[in-house]
Amino acid sequence: MLPGVMLKSRSKYVSFYAMKAGFMAPAVEASNFPCRLCGTQAMPYHYSLGNQGQFKYYKCPDCKLVNYDLRGGLDQEQYNTIFVDPTDDNEKFNLDKDQSFDFINRWVPHRGSFLDVGCGMGRLMYLAKRAGWQVKGLEMSAHMAVLVSEKLEIEVAVGDFLQGDAFPGEQFDLVVLRHVIEHMPDSLEAIRQLGRLTRPGGYLLLEMPNIEAWDKRFKRFLVRHGVHQRKFSDNFLPGHCNEFCRESMQRLMEESGFQMLRWETYSMKPISNFIYKRLHVGNKARMLARKRIS
Repeated sequence: MLPGVMLKSRSKYVSFYAMKAGFMAPAVEASNFPCRLCGTQAMPYHYSLGNQGQFKYYKCPDCKLVNYDLRGGLDQEQYNTIFVDPTDDNEKFNLDKDQSFDFINRWVPHRGSFLDVGCGMGRLMYLAKRAGWQVKGLEMSAHMAVLVSEKLEIEVAVGDFLQGDAFPGEQFDLVVLRHVIEHMPDSLEAIRQLGRLTRPGGYLLLEMPNIEAWDKRFKRFLVRHGVHQRKFSDNFLPGHCNEFCRESMQRLMEESGFQMLRWETYSMKPISNFIYKRLHVGNKARMLARKRIS
């Protein structure tokens, strides 16, 4: 997205051009389902995916959560990962986990017990263990859990944290969930289950896409005015149930017994990362919260 003044002038020009060319998208009715975070009814249409715009997202005017109409269907299999060596400091697929651990070192004040939910190939656990954390992992793939556990000599349980049976009776000083919450239809229940695993006063680190990133907002602007049209495969289905921004994530934390401490966006490109961490306009975000002590 361009800075506000530039966008304002361009908006008038593009809107005029699109209307003259007959490209303006037809109006879409409000949602006929409530916001999955705050329950607001009849949310306004926000944007669509798919070659016919058949997969519709609606933005809640109250909590700002962007809700996908789940009746369109989901494809979560597209996010399966392959195994790479979590101990390889030169492996490019490890770089985003390295950034996550740098964030932990900056903003979590002490080491303790560490749980990586959806630990994947285990890079973040490897870094935490090397730094002195007491580390455990949770992974839905039994095959991946065995590979990681044997490679790193770390306990990795197999299961779905939403079922509430992972690590019964245990609580951790830091619980991490990276790029998973957007795939959960019921984000409130997901955070409550993570809260069960977080000790009072402990920390929760989430990473997710930022729906209000500059580039995402600008692309939606172009599509809305008929200047750009995305191409999708014939068998495309969305994978994200909900899309978050800072406001909706803060509301989610408040509703789940957490206090949001920090929100920042990031990039794997050094210059962009320097800017995004300060202006919070990147398309990937990190959020650190602390569980309230009742």
